[in-house]
Amino acid sequence: MKDEDRTRVAVIEDKRLTREGLASILDGTSDLRCVGAFDSVERALEGLEGSPCEVLLLDIQLPGMSGIEGARVLRERFPRTQILMLTVYEDEDRVFESIRNGACGYVLKKTPPAKLVEAVRQARRGESPLSPEVARHIVRFVQKKKVLSRSRTPLSPQELALLRLLADGHSYQSSAERLEITINTVRDYVRNIYEKLHVHSKSEAVSQGLRRKLIE
Repeated sequence: MKDEDRTRVAVIEDKRLTREGLASILDGTSDLRCVGAFDSVERALEGLEGSPCEVLLLDIQLPGMSGIEGARVLRERFPRTQILMLTVYEDEDRVFESIRNGACGYVLKKTPPAKLVEAVRQARRGESPLSPEVARHIVRFVQKKKVLSRSRTPLSPQELALLRLLADGHSYQSSAERLEITINTVRDYVRNIYEKLHVHSKSEAVSQGLRRKLIE
């Protein structure tokens, strides 16, 4: 394959041996070539200006600007470059902050060379490569969000019916008559509504119900 047809890849990694090893892996692959190996985001911003790349391998722990912040800056400067985080860190905060800042994928440094090369190819194709450990973090995060979402579907059918009546201007007494319940039960429902919606007044409850589309 001609050099001009190979995917252009750059590396930002402050440890020299790791940086040189990554460059060697890339250059030793028939369809990839390393067009730049930098020890900081600041140097990469200068170097890539004249020699842009299609995929960028970016470490997190760097001197000067961190890789997480660097992902945002590099994405703004080179919007067509796919940024692939390559790091030893797999905690949720770093994963999601990197992705929010423009990274397309997140691969751990312990990834075997063959899988790393495939991750670069996936990034070039517009995919989002993730190490299995990182993927598990994302699955757990989504699962927790679903649990929280279910717990925030707060009101029972009777409480929703009462909230609709209060939104329409009904008093506790007329609401009790409409729902065919006692005034004391209405008060119990109101306390539940306040607690579930984290409010302290009828107007706040109605406002929250409308804002969260619980009532119309």
